[in-house]
Amino acid sequence: MLVLVTGGTGFVGAHTVAALAAAGHRVRVLARDPDRVAPALSPLSVPSDAVQVADGDVTDETAVARAVRGVDALVHAASVYSFDSRWHDATRRTNVRGTEVVLAAARRLGVGRSVHVSTFGALLPSPAGTVGPQSPPTTARETYLASKAAAERVARQHQAHGDPVVIAYPPALLGPDDPKLGDQNARLRNVLRGLMPMWPTGGFPVGDVRDTAALLAELATGPAEVGGRHLGPGRYLRTRDYVRAVREVTGRRLPTLFLPARAMLPFAYATDVVQRVWPWHIPAEYGACYVCACDARPEDVARSAGPEPRPVTETLTDTVRWLHRTGRLTAAQAGRAAAPTAPVDPAAPAAGSVRAAAAPRKEARP
Repeated sequence: MLVLVTGGTGFVGAHTVAALAAAGHRVRVLARDPDRVAPALSPLSVPSDAVQVADGDVTDETAVARAVRGVDALVHAASVYSFDSRWHDATRRTNVRGTEVVLAAARRLGVGRSVHVSTFGALLPSPAGTVGPQSPPTTARETYLASKAAAERVARQHQAHGDPVVIAYPPALLGPDDPKLGDQNARLRNVLRGLMPMWPTGGFPVGDVRDTAALLAELATGPAEVGGRHLGPGRYLRTRDYVRAVREVTGRRLPTLFLPARAMLPFAYATDVVQRVWPWHIPAEYGACYVCACDARPEDVARSAGPEPRPVTETLTDTVRWLHRTGRLTAAQAGRAAAPTAPVDPAAPAAGSVRAAAAPRKEARP
């Protein structure tokens, strides 16, 4: 099967390419800069002869049509994912228009299945306190969340017309081999560099990019009955549990002050305004604080596709070890996770919701 992956040089896209190639599928990657494809995929041991490269942007109708033509399925993972207010224009431009162009081309050219990569954040805020496949798109005003909600509406319109579109909702993703050091891995790095001594209360679902990639590969190439909408593999963590798990895998104290999330929102919004003109990144982001304030848990629904989420401690250990190996953290900052054989017992995680992360994984079905 030939599968097109948009955003194949990004975190989710690159790991999805690797999952598809490992399952024996041929992959075509749509990339604005073809020179970034090899650096993004080589750490994941993707054979060069398993990947075709199509040059173009997801907002370019001609380039997208050229990339879509002849494929059996596609995974639309391309988007700007950042709560950094300096990226607001690119976020608005790419996330909605790109989804419109890609899904329209797939419909016009008769692609057998299209997987739209949404996010659990597209379903926030949730009055019920939970989010699930049937939750309505968000009414949030935060730029990234609003753009993903608008893209979500586009994908649902295609579903309503009977198009073979499947939607996946990944949680906040961590993991190794991140080509562009996205928001979640950068946030973990900032914690270990001592740049985030304050956290909002609340929580959010956390997952491993490798588990999400396995889900997306299965949704794109699996049986015809695997359709509809799917929550990505992950576990809900309170922010206290998140920091506690990081302490566990690194052995560091990491003193942290937890403040009410809603009380922090005005301060976080002010930093977003300053960030628009400030050249260096400010770790306190309004969007991240808003997600914690929404404090939405994934619905407890039966998983019909993809693997069970791996232990949070495993994900954190692999991510911190990768950050250290690539020079983004010192040995002192990575703590005991820097050791090549750092022992972490997934059966005895820190406390609270982290304990639920010890559930065994199952392999994604081919």
